[in-house]
Amino acid sequence: MADDNPAGERAPAGGDPESVSDGGLSPAETLRMIQRQQEAARDATEPDGRLLFGAWGLAWLIGYLAMWITARDTGSPEGWAGWVLAGCIVGAMAFTIVHSVTRTAGTRGTSARIGAMYGWTWFLAFTTFGVLIGAMGDAGASPEVMAIAANGFACLVVGLMYIAGGLLFDENRMSAVGAWMLVTAGLAAFAGMPNTYLVMAVAGGGGFFAMVVVEQGIRSRRRSAGAVARAEGGGRGA
Repeated sequence: MADDNPAGERAPAGGDPESVSDGGLSPAETLRMIQRQQEAARDATEPDGRLLFGAWGLAWLIGYLAMWITARDTGSPEGWAGWVLAGCIVGAMAFTIVHSVTRTAGTRGTSARIGAMYGWTWFLAFTTFGVLIGAMGDAGASPEVMAIAANGFACLVVGLMYIAGGLLFDENRMSAVGAWMLVTAGLAAFAGMPNTYLVMAVAGGGGFFAMVVVEQGIRSRRRSAGAVARAEGGGRGA
């Protein structure tokens, strides 16, 4: 009887889904490649949590430390410290707007609108924050009440915006930071003057910086896993 397989080739034993006879990618390898491409596209078109966390961490730490240092003796911060804090918050807010809008600029449709709306909502939220604090002053609120309210409103805005960002961009870490900022607002409100500023600097800024470390670790593991997968794919194709 004639040999049906003159080249002496054998089919993969057991029908292993990871191997193919023609040297192409298996279904499992194709799926991994698609997942890596999706992660790369997501990292390129969605806000980078490390940058956002770092910007707000610096703003909180520098601004509120300036307030606390100048208020330790008198209980009331110096005027220049208030400007430092305001400048830090405006800087972090501006960076968040620009970063969110530019990272989604290459996308179309719903993703682009979400990125732009999220970025500009920061501006609207802090504009309203300033109007409310000004209205409290006009109504005769004491400096201590205004200080506690300003700290609480700032944490409330940042916390809710980070929770919203986590929901919009499917980033649980952003939502976790937002929840922590809401907790910080409550702690600072009962710390008393001037310790309320220290709580904001250490607990608020520290929470942001802790998440920078977490975010970097996650991205490093992703890159390592991708490098291993590419090396394995190259070894099979050799």
